[in-house]
Amino acid sequence: MKHVLKAALVAVPLAFAGTAANADTFVRMVSGPAGGSWYPLGAKIMQVLGDEVPGISTSSTSGGGISNLKAVDGGDAEIGWSYAHTSYNGFVGRGKFTSKHENIRHFATLYPATFQVAVRADSPIKTFEDMKAANISPGKAGWTGTAFAESILSAYGFDFAKIKENGGTVHYVSYTESVALMKDGHVDVFMAATSVPQASFIELQHSPGIRFIGLSDDKLKQILNDNPGFITGSIPQAAYEGLSGDVPSLGIVTNMVVSKDLPDETVYLMCKSFWKNHAAFAEVKKVWNSVKLENALNGAAIPVHPGAQKCYDELGVKTTS
Repeated sequence: MKHVLKAALVAVPLAFAGTAANADTFVRMVSGPAGGSWYPLGAKIMQVLGDEVPGISTSSTSGGGISNLKAVDGGDAEIGWSYAHTSYNGFVGRGKFTSKHENIRHFATLYPATFQVAVRADSPIKTFEDMKAANISPGKAGWTGTAFAESILSAYGFDFAKIKENGGTVHYVSYTESVALMKDGHVDVFMAATSVPQASFIELQHSPGIRFIGLSDDKLKQILNDNPGFITGSIPQAAYEGLSGDVPSLGIVTNMVVSKDLPDETVYLMCKSFWKNHAAFAEVKKVWNSVKLENALNGAAIPVHPGAQKCYDELGVKTTS
């Protein structure tokens, strides 16, 4: 069946490949915010798939881990970036999801992302307990990183609403806007669940200068127990200039989901092209070097798309977790 747009694109596409007039299937990707890794990688991936997979036309636009699942489930996109634990929550309808999103299927497990929290170098904030009345920027509503921030603050006995009650502010904005707000002194704390190192934090290191806030062992254990799917993570000392040691934190595994309605043969060919062009994607972001074919099914807690499963069967990829 020919797939057509339900309505307008979610946003102006970052990348467009293939000729829509000759395409049987329009594959729209929702990736991540400008300033993150997903956004430029998504553009390159869709360019390659549009050039190599016959019968499809592609586009890529920004998004977030939670909203992307809703877009794919609802038919507003055909492929989206998220996290393995978020995908599971969406599929079964728990956490930030009020209903089951059963139209999503696993396409590939990518790389781990780390929750990173920074304050201005001259800030009096030393721990998460000091953020109860702070001006924070945890990401946009609907982003997985924002939900991640809520989970961590909850372990310390407060939430976004309490911050506001205490006179602080919560800015639900993009990475780029967060950087600008911190430079202007309007934000005390910038939080993001993303790859390490990340461009926004590097920029803030140069001006105005930042410190990273880590998690204590007891809080790490508590949060891991309360949030299945989270993993132990850290910001390595070598990731950013000026770190005196590794910063203990939490992590999550990045993945891609596709619509169950995409034809099996289309997803099969997309999967083959996706892995064949690994080197091209690594040229866009070095973090792609940590994406391994043998891990493509790791953490797949939702059904794998039959087209992708055929691809992985041929490539000898097995499910390990």
